[in-house]
Amino acid sequence: MDQITVGVTRAAVWVGNGIEMRDIEIPALAPGDLLVRVDLATVCGSDLHTVSGRRAGACPSVLGHEAVGHVVSVGGDTSSAAVGDRIVWSVTVPCGRCVRCAAGFTAKCSDVRKVGHESARSTWSLSGSYARHIVLPRGTAVAHVPDTMPDAVAAPAACATATVMAALEAAGALDGKRVLIVGAGMLGISAAAAATERGATVRVLDRDPERQGRSRDFGADGDDGGPTDVAIDFSGASSAVQSALSRLDVGGRLVLAGSVSPGPSITVDPETVVRQWLTVTGVHNYEPRHLHQAVAFLRDTVDRYPWESLVEPPVRLEELASVLRPTPPGILRSSVAP
Repeated sequence: MDQITVGVTRAAVWVGNGIEMRDIEIPALAPGDLLVRVDLATVCGSDLHTVSGRRAGACPSVLGHEAVGHVVSVGGDTSSAAVGDRIVWSVTVPCGRCVRCAAGFTAKCSDVRKVGHESARSTWSLSGSYARHIVLPRGTAVAHVPDTMPDAVAAPAACATATVMAALEAAGALDGKRVLIVGAGMLGISAAAAATERGATVRVLDRDPERQGRSRDFGADGDDGGPTDVAIDFSGASSAVQSALSRLDVGGRLVLAGSVSPGPSITVDPETVVRQWLTVTGVHNYEPRHLHQAVAFLRDTVDRYPWESLVEPPVRLEELASVLRPTPPGILRSSVAP
């Protein structure tokens, strides 16, 4: 059995009006817990929403939920990972017992806890990736990452790429289909490549011409304004969702994955849905299988698409505040090397 680590680590703590660097005690690990040294964390848009006030969150807290790292200690016997393993981990930690978990919706567990979303004053003070170490409680899904995959490629698997896998599963079989992806951020770009790999003809729409153009490096064509079999929205903009819905051909499917904060309602005509056999569905977070699919997808395409070019070179942990801001044009993820 591996020695349970107790000590102190350094963390960047969100305090509501900025970041404070703090020493946080590493607790004794409970059975099944993992202590992970964070090698690289990428900055997800939802963290930018937190610091800008668009999304409520625990405060003070250690933010960050897209990361890759190495296991440095385990609590008791566990089959999920061993000391030395290089892993990424799920955003959600379900109870595994509630009705939702039993139904297969562990991401929407009634008692879900989330990486990078818990109070630094709680029993899970080291819940976020903007720290030198993170504690992963028992029940956190992990996926092993090959050494050949760069950190900048692996880290987004934990949120962006895994969410894309869930969205594409909701979209159904894509071979030979016309797919419209709305929003050319990290998720939209990743979805373009993934849908292309599944045999779809992919078009990407974004109000930023540079981002839309960047999607061509990941298998997409420019949007022609025509009908589509599948539309996947990552923008969260109600006007974009309304437009995508209007472009569905007979039997079309609209997958919503970007509408994660309140916004204006859209209009859905029931007769049109019926007569055109339309489907509208949503995806929020993802299941463990999607995390494993994300790592496998990135492993198989690491030399096919310029994934590393989407991530800025990392700053030091002490400089986190400097990257908690919208990324420059052409860059979809800032990063931190704790």
